[in-house]
Amino acid sequence: MEEQKSEPAYTSSTNDISPKVTGIGGIFFYSDNLKETNEWYTKNLGIEINDWGSSSFESRNINKPDEINSLQWKPFEKGDDYFSPSKKDFMINYQVQNLEGLVDKLKENGVSILDSIVTYDFGKFIHIMDPEGNKIELWEPIFNEQDRQ
Repeated sequence: MEEQKSEPAYTSSTNDISPKVTGIGGIFFYSDNLKETNEWYTKNLGIEINDWGSSSFESRNINKPDEINSLQWKPFEKGDDYFSPSKKDFMINYQVQNLEGLVDKLKENGVSILDSIVTYDFGKFIHIMDPEGNKIELWEPIFNEQDRQ
C-alpha cells in the first residue's frame, strides 16, 4: 500500500491575486457606555486601547511569513453613524486582496455597494451591505518594507 503525502491545508499559491477575502481585518461593535466598556476590556482582558479608541492585534500571514497582518478591535459609542445604513450593533472588516477586482465581481452579482474605494496610507477601503442588512467594510492593506520586518 502506497503512502500518500498530503500538503498542509494552509498552503496556497503566494502568486494568487484572485479577488477574495483573506482574513478578518477588524471587529467593531456598539457600546452603551464607551468609557466603561474600554476600561472593562483593559482591566479584565488586558486589551490596551490606543489613541483611536481601538486595539490592534498583529499576526504573520502563514502563506507570506514576512507579511504582518493587523486586526483592529474597537467599540463605538451607541448611535455612532459609522455603521449606517445598517441597523445592527456590529460591523466586520474583512481583509481582501485585489479590491478593485472584488468590487467588479460584487457589482456583477448585484451586491449593494455603499461608497467608492477610498485610499489611505495604510490601505484601500469600501463598504457593502449583505442581504441581512449588515454593513461590511472591505480593506486591502498597503504593505511597505517596514511592515514586512
